Amino acid sequence: MTSLENKTDTSRSLYISYMAKTTDHYLSEGFNNPYQWARFENVPFTPLKKPLAESRVALITTAAPYQSDKGDQGPGAPYNNDAKFKHIYTHPSDSIPDLRISHIGYDRNNAEIDDQRVYFPLERLHELQTNGRFGSLGPRLYGAPTLRSQRMTSERNAPEILSMCRDDEIDVALLVAV
Repeated sequence: MTSLENKTDTSRSLYISYMAKTTDHYLSEGFNNPYQWARFENVPFTPLKKPLAESRVALITTAAPYQSDKGDQGPGAPYNNDAKFKHIYTHPSDSIPDLRISHIGYDRNNAEIDDQRVYFPLERLHELQTNGRFGSLGPRLYGAPTLRSQRMTSERNAPEILSMCRDDEIDVALLVAV
């Protein structure tokens, strides 16, 4: 169902404008100007070098590792700045880490986040690999911090993750930003 269908058919679920909600949240956090969305006019398209069924896939997430000393991080927890992480982390892709999303601003009234699989699809990726949808998962997943800094993301974090993906011989990366 497209957002256009949602706008014209009121019998279905309502359309929620992600960008408008994020802009409103940013202003409610006390910033004095609207969020400036990143724009990349010249992004190179890189076609797959081999079929997906033969490709090694990486999972990149913005979910944070649970930190027991950082306050409430459970489902529906209030925004928790202390739970943020500042540096990229990795975790073996053959086990499920305990990840949380209290460190980010999201619509806590409408989001269904009681189940980590909603925002972290590692179990589903294991199923898809078993069913032959892609060749294999890389040996680790990557966690990218969300620090509201486009410069830090593009100049530090993205190149670091790219380097790790190259070291792990990754062909395709799936970014799940929460």
